[in-house]
Amino acid sequence: MQEDSEVSGNTWSQPLKGWRWLAAMALLFSCLAIVTRLVLALSDYNPNRSRTISPWIFSIGIPLAAALLLGLLARCLSSRQDFKRVLLGLTAVVGLIALFYAEEGIRGRLAWNRFKTQWEGKGEKFDFAAFIPPLVPAGQNFAMAPVVVTTYGQILDENGHRISPYNTNVINRLQMPVEVGSGGPTNGIGNWQKAVPSNLEAWQQYYRKLALTTNLFPVAPTPQSAALDVLVALSKCDSTIEELRRAAALPASRFPLNYDNEEPFSILLPHLASNKGCAIVLRLRALAELEAGRSDAALADINLALRLTETIRSEPFIISHLVRIAALQITVQPIWEGLANHRWTDAQLSTLDQQLAGFDFLADYRAAMRGECACQVASAEYLRRHPEQLYNIGNYSDNANDQDDFPPFSARLIPSGWFYQNQLCSAKFILEKFVPIADPQQRIVSPGLVRQADQSLQEMRITPYTLLCKKFLPSLGNCVRKFALAENTVNLTRIACALERYHLAKEKYPDTLAALAPQYLARIPHDPIGGQPLHYRTTEDGQYLVYAVGWDEKDDGGSVVLNKSGSLDSEKGDWVWRFPELTKR
Repeated sequence: MQEDSEVSGNTWSQPLKGWRWLAAMALLFSCLAIVTRLVLALSDYNPNRSRTISPWIFSIGIPLAAALLLGLLARCLSSRQDFKRVLLGLTAVVGLIALFYAEEGIRGRLAWNRFKTQWEGKGEKFDFAAFIPPLVPAGQNFAMAPVVVTTYGQILDENGHRISPYNTNVINRLQMPVEVGSGGPTNGIGNWQKAVPSNLEAWQQYYRKLALTTNLFPVAPTPQSAALDVLVALSKCDSTIEELRRAAALPASRFPLNYDNEEPFSILLPHLASNKGCAIVLRLRALAELEAGRSDAALADINLALRLTETIRSEPFIISHLVRIAALQITVQPIWEGLANHRWTDAQLSTLDQQLAGFDFLADYRAAMRGECACQVASAEYLRRHPEQLYNIGNYSDNANDQDDFPPFSARLIPSGWFYQNQLCSAKFILEKFVPIADPQQRIVSPGLVRQADQSLQEMRITPYTLLCKKFLPSLGNCVRKFALAENTVNLTRIACALERYHLAKEKYPDTLAALAPQYLARIPHDPIGGQPLHYRTTEDGQYLVYAVGWDEKDDGGSVVLNKSGSLDSEKGDWVWRFPELTKR
């Protein structure tokens, strides 16, 4: 009795029962949560982040949490019965956590395997290796020509492996800027989509003024015509362009990229910038050559620029195709100005049409989307094996703050099944929502399906199963529009070439586009937006207007819409081919 009395009088050593037990467990797990959060914060601390840990957390939070935890442990150790209860509770929690991880892993893997099997039965492929371009013999490979190797030889060897440290002895010979920095004339290059011609006089003045302080661009001793002065300034590129022209005659192209990299999004693509840069210098050369009466030389430069866009066509990356599209829009400018000023012969126009007929941006779109799907799958698998690399997700996302979302230590705690679920979410969305948007057989693109896909993405809840989907997929809708615009650009350019050939033969333009087939065009392309006939009419000044209804699917009578900056708004208005009201004849 005396012993019982002493026990009952000692509150500290009394067994925990009822509300005391629940309160103790709540306090224990609260302390564990605080300590865990502080450990995570300390392990992921980065002084360069905008969100850092306040000093008061360290000075007050850590001692308080430690004191509470130590006090509770001391209380539990004072009673064997309480210690057993706490140990049993912790064991139960650990078991539940283990069960949770196992269940999520199995469920995610089974869901992904079911989806994969279903779509592979339809002929779909998810292995990124299936999208890698086949090897090409070095002697037939444009990408292995010495002048082309310089575009990537500083950082990649001929097998695509990264060179460390960089080989600074390699100089990129295809880096041929037409201006110093971005200091060229603001009104030097026109815009065919806005019916604005280029201004070679502005380039002439730029180069002659630049020659007073630097010898980067040669100039003639005395001023000549604007076209000839521009050609003199660009003559520094002549030998490189001729070597590039010989390389472009090779029958195949496959750049040596590190396709065996575990993470496809980290594959280096150093050659893309040079590809677009070549289109820029060839555009200016062709414009000057046309103005100087050298249409054969201009055609050769345009053909070279178009050929360069095809040297990266087999790459399974959307960015490669977007560079191709940008290079195409650049290259159309001298074609448009040559047509506006009747600089081309019938034979030259026929050659241009034959080369343009080889483009198929709707088929390229589907190939690019399937390649994107395989990249997403491979990236999710890579992150599942290396979850700490989620910290680098900001390198592949438009949101610069993404790096703060996945600190390395806590990323390792993510169940593997969540990666499988994100893998499934991305692949399912691309294959079901984005791939069907373009129909290469019917030659149409559906902006309505893009809007539905965008709406579905906006409505998609952010969960552990959809997080990567929400970060990577929203930009794909803009890509679709660019492919559709490129397809329409090719269609309008081919029709314009056929109209000029008709004009050369009959000294007038036809009343309808149907008059062009089959002599000048085997088939009249239709509007890629909806599949209706392109709109065409002759104008009172003896010219013509051809246009597609554009992304908003509304006929605006051939009007274009500009952004506040003055650039073309391709989401509004029509997609138009027209000439300036006053043009040289």
